[in-house]
Amino acid sequence: MSDIEPGAVLFDLFGVIARHQSEEGKALLVATMGATEAPDAFWTAYWDLRLAYDRGDLDGPAYWRAVGERLGLDAPPARISALIEADIESWRAVDPEMVALVERLASDGRTIGLLSNIPTELADRFEKDNPWLAAFSVRAFSGRLGMAKPEPEVYRWCLDRMAVAPRETLFVDDRTENVAAAEALGLAGHVFTDRPALEARLS
Repeated sequence: MSDIEPGAVLFDLFGVIARHQSEEGKALLVATMGATEAPDAFWTAYWDLRLAYDRGDLDGPAYWRAVGERLGLDAPPARISALIEADIESWRAVDPEMVALVERLASDGRTIGLLSNIPTELADRFEKDNPWLAAFSVRAFSGRLGMAKPEPEVYRWCLDRMAVAPRETLFVDDRTENVAAAEALGLAGHVFTDRPALEARLS
């Protein structure tokens, strides 16, 4: 815990404000890849390669080709386009109560930022579909920055552009490793479980 109560808040996106992938969306991805007989292998490949996609080391087509290679499946252009679209659709849902909390913090004059490990294709669509993202003074999407949580540089990038010190900032994420990385830099940390617990921490 820092010696100054944090006034700024740096949020994660998925698992905090936006929801994780829907089961329907996950099933569509497996089917689109043609991996219905090996769903576990599909998800192993999906997540093993995901950080490289999230941080922009791979673009969408390269990522899905690599997933296909892991599975021994072809990924022609039409399938890749369908996979990118299905992936985007699987991550679309948001928590309206958390959106309301974000907007309330912004209207109260809090400095708030957003830091998400998210590929460029998904970031572009998410911004287009969610005008409430304008509440954030800083939006840091890993695919555009070429760095991702829990790398320390990406937290520093956000703090610099939010014009706040680490000890003045609360970082909120549902992954303990990301919160631990923020705390190592001097930020206060909160592992997100639900909105009431976060509101209690904020107050």
